[in-house]
Amino acid sequence: MEPVPVRTFSLRKMFTGTGFFPFIVRRLLTAVLLILGITFIAFSVTQLVPGDPVAANLGQSAYSDPEIVAAFEKEFGLDQPVPIQYITYLGKLVQGDLGVSLSSKRPVAEDLREYFPATLEIAMFAVFVALVLGILLGTISAMTRDRLPDQIIRVFSLTGVSMPVFWTAITAFYIFFFVLGWAPGTGRLEPGAEPPPTVTGLFTIDALLNGDLSTSKEAFSYLLLPALVLAVYALGVITRFTRASVLEILGNDYVRTARSKGLSEFTVIRRHVLRPALLSIITIAGVAFASLLAGSVLIENVFSWPGLGQYAYRSAVGLDLPGIMGVSMVVATVFILMNLLVDVLYRVIDPQMRDAG
Repeated sequence: MEPVPVRTFSLRKMFTGTGFFPFIVRRLLTAVLLILGITFIAFSVTQLVPGDPVAANLGQSAYSDPEIVAAFEKEFGLDQPVPIQYITYLGKLVQGDLGVSLSSKRPVAEDLREYFPATLEIAMFAVFVALVLGILLGTISAMTRDRLPDQIIRVFSLTGVSMPVFWTAITAFYIFFFVLGWAPGTGRLEPGAEPPPTVTGLFTIDALLNGDLSTSKEAFSYLLLPALVLAVYALGVITRFTRASVLEILGNDYVRTARSKGLSEFTVIRRHVLRPALLSIITIAGVAFASLLAGSVLIENVFSWPGLGQYAYRSAVGLDLPGIMGVSMVVATVFILMNLLVDVLYRVIDPQMRDAG
């Protein structure tokens, strides 16, 4: 009787292999190192910021009392040397503890759970609009190269990329709210309106899940303008990338062969052009989504949108160091996860990369 071969676990193969599992392990280890480096950089920057967080959070009268100052510093660990503060922060971070906000006096994790869904809602809608319209406009622009539609779309995309976000936000709010009266106002709902019971934290979805169609429509009306403004830059970038990718692929021999076989233009574009073009589009879309989270500070402040951007702004103004670190960790984590997702989608779309390291 022949012996049954026994599979042995190889730690070296797990790190150096070419399969999907070693690929994920390497990416996750890289993510851990990146997060560690980001914590060090963010912590160092917060220590170099001019100003005294104790004075910013206590006020003038309390700051003049040495006992109150000493108690505040001891409560938040500000009386320790900076290296000890960083080591203490890392130890708590491993346990999922982001510290306590100096301004709200609540755990930073609770603050982020409250503010992050609003930013996620506006960013998801903005990316959806930018992806759908960007791919569509970019494809049309490539198919009508150097003709009128191409010229119009190129001017539009270049304008979206070039305009400062804060200028676009202020202009859009002035025109659509003050002049035309189309926008409902600022915030996520009408003042005094009761938010839907929390399920996901996304008002439009939570209202639908609770069968409240009117609240969902109201939440969507407040979401629409800031999300569209936030999508302008990403829309311009995705349009330009899609146009360049489609133009490059249209010159390949297999596209001309598909057309010579009598396939419709729609079929040629869908099967033989857009699929390979998705590789570059996915890359820029992943970066755009993470960038929208990081770039939502100005948009949220213009539209009084109670999201991560407003929390980051208040933390920066109040020198709330744990709050600033918490926002930095969220944005960094989103960037890392989006890059990981893009890498995984690469392997799904392109068969040649499935066996790559």
